[in-house]
Amino acid sequence: MTKRLPPATANRPGNPSEDGQGAVVAEQEKLAVEPPRLFQVVMLNDDFTPMEFVVLVLQEYFRHDIETATQIMLKIHHEGRGVCGVYTKDVAATKVELVLAAARRAGHPLQCILETA
Repeated sequence: MTKRLPPATANRPGNPSEDGQGAVVAEQEKLAVEPPRLFQVVMLNDDFTPMEFVVLVLQEYFRHDIETATQIMLKIHHEGRGVCGVYTKDVAATKVELVLAAARRAGHPLQCILETA
């Protein structure tokens, strides 16, 4: 079935269909959308996990280059904690679980937590 178009006279100026009478104006409602909350993935220092393992984890799970990973590892070592990255809640929680699982597989007590950014 084909749809018929109105006659060409409907588009002429002064035609009742173009004077705005009977027209419906839809106003778009603007929704206040907030960006998702961010969370920091934080590694905690311990006296048993090798520094090399921490650097490896920072490179593998957080995609830091060797220099940045080393700087973060030293911050963890000297200050007791260091931020590995900032992510949305689901991504941050997944990274924490991946780090904890890797540490357990390697036999290290490394602790990793998430905090609000």
